[in-house]
Amino acid sequence: MPIKPLLLVMGAAASVYAAVLAVFADHSPLVTLQALGSLAGVQAIALCLLNYLLRGLRWRLWMAHYGRPLQITEALRFYLAGYTFTPTPGNVGEAARGLLLARNPLSATQSLAIFGAERLADLLSLLLLCLPVAWWLTGLAGPQRVLGLAGLAVLAAFTVFALLFRFRHKLLLRFAWLNEAWACLASRPLLWLGLSLIAWMAQGVAVWLLCREAGLSVSTLEATGFYALAMVGGALSLLPAGLGGMEAILTALLVAHGASAGLALGITVQVRLVTLWLAVAIGALALVYSAAIRKDINFR
Repeated sequence: MPIKPLLLVMGAAASVYAAVLAVFADHSPLVTLQALGSLAGVQAIALCLLNYLLRGLRWRLWMAHYGRPLQITEALRFYLAGYTFTPTPGNVGEAARGLLLARNPLSATQSLAIFGAERLADLLSLLLLCLPVAWWLTGLAGPQRVLGLAGLAVLAAFTVFALLFRFRHKLLLRFAWLNEAWACLASRPLLWLGLSLIAWMAQGVAVWLLCREAGLSVSTLEATGFYALAMVGGALSLLPAGLGGMEAILTALLVAHGASAGLALGITVQVRLVTLWLAVAIGALALVYSAAIRKDINFR
């Protein structure tokens, strides 16, 4: 596995975060980081941990679909270890989760199918959470017209997603991995959809808590929608973990809502620390523990 390149990417991204924050933020980087130690920051971190838990349970559900039943703690450890590879284009590094198991690993097709099912489930959930603010964005004018176009893009993307579902049979015949991913999605759909929606809503509430702590008046629904739209935009950029794209969109949305550029940037950095880099750090610990101590993950 490309451990060294991944570490370089993470180190470079963290350095860029620190440099940009130091230049443009309203407060010093230390003040921005210290805000995560407040009650709202701790609550936001707890909600992000809930997100990882629920999505880990969803992954365990699809592992069982392929005849790999796992204990909850074991499944969560394997799932978290996969977050180490999140800083890859399109998060595709996470597709290696099922391949890393030392005992009875998934085939490449099966592991890719679960990865595809995860991305489709996440995209559907995020698009649903985008819809309330997408309509609000379409009413923006002037310099903020670009964000209005983003709102229209969300509405169009949701329509396309619905059309793809309508004509799914033709697509499944053309792409083998997509057919396997659809088999995963067909397994207990209400359960995985519920887990996905609650997981992403939890992170949306975390964003709202950070906004409120920073003094920005925004509703829970708006904060969740802003975060969901930024996540979709970042994913479509195909950059590693949406780096750059997600930050730019979320910052622009917060500015459009009335925040200063420095305040919006500070909130965005806090959001990325608790929603992305916290997962990467926990994932790295889980990976090292699983590979070096438990020895139930290998890189061969």
